[in-house]
Amino acid sequence: MQRQMCKGKIHRATVTQAELDYVGSITIDALLMKAADILPYEIVQVTSLRNATRWKTYALPADEGTGRICLNGPPAHLFAPGDLVIILSMGMYEDEDAKKLVPRVVFVDGQNRITKVEEHHLITNGEMSP
Repeated sequence: MQRQMCKGKIHRATVTQAELDYVGSITIDALLMKAADILPYEIVQVTSLRNATRWKTYALPADEGTGRICLNGPPAHLFAPGDLVIILSMGMYEDEDAKKLVPRVVFVDGQNRITKVEEHHLITNGEMSP
């Protein structure tokens, strides 16, 4: 059996742009993508803390250190500059691989600079973590 698991998360990032006249995607500072283990063109889910909107799209890297989080295309109607969002990357894992997964949570400040990166081990001392 395969399980869909969260493998990385950028927590409470601030949307810096919303560009309607674009083919789609979310542009994310490349440093944040690396820290959360998100590859270019990987599908991510973006959730708004303002209105609970969820959107799935693919990630494109912005220049490193820019703090850029830009929703492109149709989601520009749903997300606005200043909105706080959670960006999740997910993967499908067989049970044994899921047990070895170490998701990363990337915390950022108001300018989308990394303040902390946590690794969440699912198995500790032979038991599942809460």
